[in-house]
Amino acid sequence: MFSSFNDNNALSSTLRDYIERKLQPYGLPEYAYTVLSKKDPSKVLIITSYPSEWEKVYRDNHFHQIDPVILAAFRRISPFSWDENITLMNEIRVSKIFTLSKQFNVVNGFTFVLHDHLNNVALLSLIIQKQERVELEQTIRDKGMGQLQLALIEIHEQMMKLLQTRTSKSPQGMKPMGESNPIFTPKENEVLYWASMGKTYTEIAKIMGITFHTVKFHMGNLVKKMNVSNARQAIRLGVELNLISTKFYD
Repeated sequence: MFSSFNDNNALSSTLRDYIERKLQPYGLPEYAYTVLSKKDPSKVLIITSYPSEWEKVYRDNHFHQIDPVILAAFRRISPFSWDENITLMNEIRVSKIFTLSKQFNVVNGFTFVLHDHLNNVALLSLIIQKQERVELEQTIRDKGMGQLQLALIEIHEQMMKLLQTRTSKSPQGMKPMGESNPIFTPKENEVLYWASMGKTYTEIAKIMGITFHTVKFHMGNLVKKMNVSNARQAIRLGVELNLISTKFYD
């Protein structure tokens, strides 16, 4: 998913310019915009103004898989400073990553977190250097953390739009996001529709002219595809994200 940015300098430069415009009101601090897939954390996108030497060390050692800041973000939805609590700092201090990051002055910072509908976690981290700590923290307070959280949302949406544009022009004929192949088969979609309308498996089987066990089979596939624990969660997620089509019913 993120290889389009990693392999295309023009695409990553466009996103970098957008991020820096968003951070201009804050004095353009050093930053890292990072996106990881929750299903496969090896898939990562990193756009950063950190020292290039540190970025190379970070990428080459796959530090995103052990970075305590990223691990903390997986468990949070609210912004946090890296020295917010002793537990987090202890994790950082005993890690190889912290020892190396000190050499590049990547030590203190503030991170904003976003969990998106595609099961990714996105982070916007701002490095706070000692000499600018008070000034940057005051700027954040004055302008409000909510504005930076909104900036992360807008940056992430811009990334998705750029990715959509890239895939729509792909020589493999890939369709842009929102126009890709349906998540569900027609039968799965119809089962999910009737289940969302409160119908039982027996009722769905009669409506669709299939067996009770076939209904359960389709629902099992839906649960797997949506990465949820049970049919109830699949129905709720399908409704909340508007994943259910009614074309079969029209």
